[in-house]
Amino acid sequence: MGMTELQILLTNDDGIQSPGLWAAAEALDELGFVTVVAPRDQASGTGRSMPFDIYDGQVRQEKLEVNGKDWTVHAVGGTPAMAVLFGILELSPQKPDLVVSGINYGLNVGSGVTISGTVGAAIEGAAAGIPSLAISLETDTKYHGSYSKDIDFSTAGYFTKFFSHLLLSKKMPQDVQLLKVEIPAQATVDTPWQTTNLSMLRFYEPVTKDQTNYQISKGVGYDIAPDWDQSPLGTDTHTVMNRKEISVTPLSLDLTSRTDLAELKKYLQQD
Repeated sequence: MGMTELQILLTNDDGIQSPGLWAAAEALDELGFVTVVAPRDQASGTGRSMPFDIYDGQVRQEKLEVNGKDWTVHAVGGTPAMAVLFGILELSPQKPDLVVSGINYGLNVGSGVTISGTVGAAIEGAAAGIPSLAISLETDTKYHGSYSKDIDFSTAGYFTKFFSHLLLSKKMPQDVQLLKVEIPAQATVDTPWQTTNLSMLRFYEPVTKDQTNYQISKGVGYDIAPDWDQSPLGTDTHTVMNRKEISVTPLSLDLTSRTDLAELKKYLQQD
């Protein structure tokens, strides 16, 4: 590996055994040197969390065949955000030029995106000052958290490479630290993509008891919200679900509300 080669850190939240991760690895192979650091186990829904007491922090090497070549990849006994930190601080030969998280089984749209481990990993990369990409593919909910070989990741792989190439070639616009890309299930390489806002509506509705037929987490699962098709035009959810086009949402680490701070101060000082 030449030291001038672009460095890409690849992770996910479905775990090191996920075909979606392998598809991303194949797609990124031509763009630079790819270091794969991913959770050892399924870690969907962990956001950007770094719990002290649940994960063991162990890192072990595994072998993965990518494009006919044997790669050494790294499985972390922790969350996606922890995997990104191990990748940046210990495992990547140099500071990465790009962090890619995905390809996820299932969309990450609407008001619940901070729950997503896919997005959480990209936020962690962005917080380290590295342009980051989170990419997800629409699948039936029964495939969420699975390692099903029935899912075709070829289109999502194409767009993983497409947007990664852009992020490696150009400086991010002001107040954009990461891109969140959502691919409709039936998309092809010719499907248009649109820049979008986050929908403020919930796409996944939390459910308790055994209302779901798939195991997401102990106690609380989710289902597609009944008003899933009501997100406004121009949002990520509407673009993917209603228009069947690819959604590209710029995200900022600045979570400050866009309210007038002077007006807020007046509000807080009122009797």
